[in-house]
Amino acid sequence: MPRVKRGKTHVAKRKRLFKQAKGFRWGRKNVIRLAKTAVIKAGVHAYRGRKGKKRTNRALWQIRINAAVRPHGLSYSKFINLLKVKKIELDRKVLSELAAKHPKVFDAIVKEVKK
Repeated sequence: MPRVKRGKTHVAKRKRLFKQAKGFRWGRKNVIRLAKTAVIKAGVHAYRGRKGKKRTNRALWQIRINAAVRPHGLSYSKFINLLKVKKIELDRKVLSELAAKHPKVFDAIVKEVKK
C-alpha cells in the first residue's frame, strides 16, 4: 500500500480549528489538543445559549405585558385569556412591543378585550 501524505489536509484542518479558537485564552488558542476541546465546549455552550435566549425573551415579554395591564385592573393571565376568548391573535412579542413603544395602541387593545 502506498504512503499517503496528508500535509495539506492536516494544515487546513488545524487552520480551521485555530480560526474557531481565536480569542481564547492561554494555550486553548494555539495548542491543538486544548483548542479541540475548547472549540467543542464553546459550541455546546452556544447551542444551549440559543435555546435559553428564547426562554429569557418570552419571560421578558410576559413581564412587560403584565406591567402594562395592571393599571387597567387586569393580571397577565386574565388578559391573555380574554385575548383568546375574543379571538385576538397577537403574540406576546408584538403585545410587549406595543406596550413598551405604543401605549395608546395597547390601551385600545385592552379596552377592546374588556368589552
